[in-house]
Amino acid sequence: MNYRKVAIIVAGGAGTRMQSATPKQFLELAGKPVLLHTVEAFAAAYDDMEIVLVVPEAHFAYVDTLLKPAPAVSRITVLGGGETRFHSVRNGLQKAENAVVFVHDGVRPLVSPSLIRSCYEAALAHGSAIPVVEMKDSIREVNGGMNKAVNRDHYKIIQTPQTFLSEILLPAFELPYDPLFTDEATVVERLGHRVHLVPGEESNIKITKPLDLTIAAALLKERGQ
Repeated sequence: MNYRKVAIIVAGGAGTRMQSATPKQFLELAGKPVLLHTVEAFAAAYDDMEIVLVVPEAHFAYVDTLLKPAPAVSRITVLGGGETRFHSVRNGLQKAENAVVFVHDGVRPLVSPSLIRSCYEAALAHGSAIPVVEMKDSIREVNGGMNKAVNRDHYKIIQTPQTFLSEILLPAFELPYDPLFTDEATVVERLGHRVHLVPGEESNIKITKPLDLTIAAALLKERGQ
């Protein structure tokens, strides 16, 4: 099958942990909004990448202005978000038939085109591709008043874009919502599919706190961007 490439970029955050009135996806990073960096990475990965931005309807006018300088503006569709991430992704999936579908956090602006391409190839081969990185810190399991050390080698840190063939992802999102659905992989697993892990990138950080913006700016400067 000749699959389309569709990136669903979810950008519905309110920015509460950023201590800012501006949602974190719209904060400035190296001279332009965080979300624009994210969009540009997907546009650069493939010339035929279709981009679906899922944002709160209250921000449609601002997003329209934000996207005007984007080189791939003709390939971008903007849709309204839902009550939860699950519902926002489900809204975006209406544009994702017969496709390799990338679901990505709008506030991961440093994702590289090379990671996007490696997720695409792995999804074609395995049906899914979930980028992960190693845990560096010691971790402990806390249960009530008790805690115990656990082997960090048995755990990975999950990133996005979580990437799937549409024939796997679309039926999974017809399931009723469950609060245990913390990401797309957990939804797909509910239907009995195994997910395939691929190496992520240490620099593919999620902007959630003020310090993250400082780190992201330093990483972009190191890249010469």
